[in-house]
Amino acid sequence: MPHAYDAIIIGTGQAGPPLAARLSDAGWKVAIVERGAFGGTCVNSGCIPTKTLVASAYAAQLARRAGEYGVHAGAVAVDMKRVKARKDAIAGKSREGVEQWMEKLANVTVYRGHARFTSPNTVAVAGESLEAPKVFINVGGRPLVPAMPGVDDAPWLTSSTMMHVDFLPKHLVIVGGSYIGLEFGQMYRRFGSEVTIIEKGPRLIHREDPDVSAAILEILQNEGVHVRLNAECISLRKSATGVVVGVECEQPDKSVSGSHVLLAVGREPNTGDLGLDKAGVKTDRQGYIEVDDELRTNVPGVWALGDCNGKGAFTHTAYNDYEIVAANLLDNDARKVSDRITAYALYIDPPLGRAGMTEAQVRKSGRNALMATRPMTRVGRAVEKGETQGFMKALVDAETKQILGAAILGVTGDEVVHTLLDVMYARAPYTTVTRAMHIHPTVSELLPTLLQDVKPLAR
Repeated sequence: MPHAYDAIIIGTGQAGPPLAARLSDAGWKVAIVERGAFGGTCVNSGCIPTKTLVASAYAAQLARRAGEYGVHAGAVAVDMKRVKARKDAIAGKSREGVEQWMEKLANVTVYRGHARFTSPNTVAVAGESLEAPKVFINVGGRPLVPAMPGVDDAPWLTSSTMMHVDFLPKHLVIVGGSYIGLEFGQMYRRFGSEVTIIEKGPRLIHREDPDVSAAILEILQNEGVHVRLNAECISLRKSATGVVVGVECEQPDKSVSGSHVLLAVGREPNTGDLGLDKAGVKTDRQGYIEVDDELRTNVPGVWALGDCNGKGAFTHTAYNDYEIVAANLLDNDARKVSDRITAYALYIDPPLGRAGMTEAQVRKSGRNALMATRPMTRVGRAVEKGETQGFMKALVDAETKQILGAAILGVTGDEVVHTLLDVMYARAPYTTVTRAMHIHPTVSELLPTLLQDVKPLAR
């Protein structure tokens, strides 16, 4: 006979554990299943470990620039084994915290093993059969390995296997010029590697506006990162000194030789081995579980949260998925995925904070809009810190006066953008910000000034 529960949660990423805690508090009998490391991508190979590495890289870069501030730091050397040990300790503490949290919850039983559906409301794991009227899938995603020529013969790394690197690659070639690739590219250049980023498209991070892409390209090139755009027919070939990455179709001699290659071309969901067919749960062509505005699948009693549903690829979207599900189930609060505003950050230095629509999206919408920009060279706090790369940009609906979107590429941009994001959620006019008195000297104090300068968006 199956073990009976009120709910089964598959996966312990950013949505599963808090949901287990809420259901436990409500008196539900819950089974939570984890086949690997507790905490999901964020804790083990994403946010926490990578931003810990970014912090070490920032320290190395600041030490090299110490002379600009009148400080004599001497020669800078990076000990990669200590860098990795620090990263492992911080991520490990978080992972252990999640696991201990789940083990101590009342009404919650932890199962370790691979979960597979045997029916819409039964799951097999580690020789046990679990049954519940409600099942929540929170299995996350993994780095995508594209079917490019040579990928089966040449050695390569992903954002996950990079977590095991405790040495300095002589020349790291990164295939993919988007968020993950750019963070690792700048990070390892600052550690001391030669770095080449190869991007198939005509510019970096094509989802951003062209001016943002161009500014980020300049930031990376200023630090000695090589960038190869418009790279067609990318291929890999093992060599005596590492890997050769081909970047041209008609001219085979056009290639980049490196000691190591990082594939950073996207991610895919961990849904292929869950037995979803046994449950009748639908997925799209890429394997993402199809859900409605409240994260319900096509099968009654089955929900999908986090990266596996294709509704977001961030820790904060996964956690918001939990909040939406819990609100609807337990609080009689009709929350929806469509209520949230796009928001994320790119953690190069300086970081990019993004909220709402891009300029390109606003233009495509055809609405009457206003826009303002301000270079970070005109932000006093940035000048004082000696970190003036980047710019601010905000877009406003000319009729409603509501803020449509913003991009803050500059020192603390990942924090500053939240000022505008909160006003956007409040649906307040942009004049709410223009009339606010902010603290000097800060980066945020220039947001009122920025918005005071909005002008009609040129067509």
